Amino acid sequence: MRAISNKAMRQGPQSSLPKRRTLGLQSGQALVELAIMLPVLLLLALGVIELGRYAYIGILVGNAARAGAAYGAQSHAQATCAAPFPCGIQTAANNDFQSNGQPVSKLTVDATFSCGCDSGGTINPPPSGTNAYCFVVGATSCAGGGHFVEVVSVTAHGTFDGLFNYPGIPSSITVSRLAQMRVAD
Repeated sequence: MRAISNKAMRQGPQSSLPKRRTLGLQSGQALVELAIMLPVLLLLALGVIELGRYAYIGILVGNAARAGAAYGAQSHAQATCAAPFPCGIQTAANNDFQSNGQPVSKLTVDATFSCGCDSGGTINPPPSGTNAYCFVVGATSCAGGGHFVEVVSVTAHGTFDGLFNYPGIPSSITVSRLAQMRVAD
């Protein structure tokens, strides 16, 4: 039996020679596979970068809307400034957007002011249905046990411009975010 096992051991190194020839024929296979997959990988990487940039702009627009709403929620005077014309609310939103390196020209801000009666977390508009009710002297009480609240709503619209033009996808997309806050008493 030893003679057989020694003979088998001698054949071991000789049997690996055909494998070396096979490896020599496949030496460029990895390079060919890389050449085929590289465009797909690059397209995938560019898509991930574009999605990341879109999410970043969405976050910045949302932060700008919250900054404007936070400014308007400080007092009744600052919140009512939003109704006919933007003032400090627009400035607060623009400053927040611009402080993150974005041009203010790509941001528009709309602000509205409303009031109503809070009944268990739901704000019901006053019977008149207009914001003029908010400015009536003595309009600080509600029927039915609720309490009177004022809300400032700020909608920010930002523009996302893609780095490349993709078929079927517009090169410029508008991103909108809404922030609402109750006005401090």
